[in-house]
Amino acid sequence: MTDSDPVDLLLQTARDEAGPEEFRVTGVMMQYYVVCKRELWFHSRHVEIDRGNAAVVRGTHVDETAYADKRKHVSIDGTIAIDVLDDGRVMEVKPSSSLVEPAKLQLLYYLWYLKHVVGVEKSGVLAHPTERKREGVELGEEESEQVEDAIRGVYNVVTSDSPPPATEKPVCESCAYHDFCWSC
Repeated sequence: MTDSDPVDLLLQTARDEAGPEEFRVTGVMMQYYVVCKRELWFHSRHVEIDRGNAAVVRGTHVDETAYADKRKHVSIDGTIAIDVLDDGRVMEVKPSSSLVEPAKLQLLYYLWYLKHVVGVEKSGVLAHPTERKREGVELGEEESEQVEDAIRGVYNVVTSDSPPPATEKPVCESCAYHDFCWSC
């Protein structure tokens, strides 16, 4: 565990300026941070999710097929993978709006990463194609602070020696870690 701010450590890692300790955060990690910190901890330890889980299959299908002709996949630093629309906005596609907060934080993180690591300011759009909903997302000062607080929170979870205790939530039944989580 570092004595420096995890946000600084993440930026140093992204710019290849980090010392022996590196710290990377993906968009999925930001999403997991909001949904379930235990899920985030498992993900950080490379515990593979159940790819046959119905929610995962549905999400993958929607992600791969929605707006396929209007967006391009872009990988940055091998850390984040974004979709860029023809008009330049960054798009995050989710099958439903049931978990808007985590999806929005994931998209805000992409915008923050682009601004602070790549040096490009973009706006975003959060899309739920099965519900025919779209929401514009902008990275302001308040949103940047929200992202940086989440980066610090992610760091605290992933550097912990043990997972947070299991807590029953409405999302547990559809979680791809469900069987693994409740059997530990």
